[in-house]
Amino acid sequence: MYWDTHMHCRFSGDSTADPDKMALSAIRKGLDGICFTDHIDWDYPGPTPFSFDPAAYFETLSSLRQQYQTKINIHIGVELGLQPHLKERYETFTGKWDFDQVIASSHVVHGYDPYYPEFYDGKTEDQAYLEYFESILENLSVFRDFDVYGHIDYVVRYGPNKNKNYSYHKFQDVIDEILRTLITMGKGIEINMAGFKYGLSHPNPTEEILKRYRQMGGEILTTGADAHLPEHVAYDYNRLKDLLLAAGFSYYTVFEKRKAKFYPL
Repeated sequence: MYWDTHMHCRFSGDSTADPDKMALSAIRKGLDGICFTDHIDWDYPGPTPFSFDPAAYFETLSSLRQQYQTKINIHIGVELGLQPHLKERYETFTGKWDFDQVIASSHVVHGYDPYYPEFYDGKTEDQAYLEYFESILENLSVFRDFDVYGHIDYVVRYGPNKNKNYSYHKFQDVIDEILRTLITMGKGIEINMAGFKYGLSHPNPTEEILKRYRQMGGEILTTGADAHLPEHVAYDYNRLKDLLLAAGFSYYTVFEKRKAKFYPL
């Protein structure tokens, strides 16, 4: 059985899920462990505030961890929506709180979230996707206090044609540079199973990117479903082992107190 180390509950601005129900869903599905990674996206341009009270967050999840300690492992993490100008603010935040895992993600690119159609105005789809990937490199050039980079090709969930015209090879140069940079920094990536939930028929990132990451020497790979509802915990995990084996992995990674642990498939 596996861990789901990317999930959200009512502490995230885009979820109303009760953390207790998220944990119970994971227990019913036989998971070994979970990690809550609720959103902090400071300076988010939309109407939804992506922030939470960290003291209340730790109090709630620490109590939950104790309540279910004989049934499942519960870790406490966070997903940071990176923007270069937030570097110092995020570093202060992660230094103050005792997270198990910090996911870095790109949700806002030059003031716009690719979730909204405005991001694509005045651009071809390929130009928008390239801008997204290049923004990841901009974030990596200034910020390193994280453990894994989340859903590297998040943008294709919401593009005009989603992933119909998208492939790793079309953006190989910039994606390889992202992977090379992460490996050099000693950081990992995740296999995010929500791509199947969004109708992409692939995880985020795609199988080709996962395989390329492994070929380049990448070793740190966490597993998550990006669930915002209990029914989406461990989404399509029946596919997980075959996906990891096909990409060249014989293990997956779990972070505890910001330290990587490797579990065999």
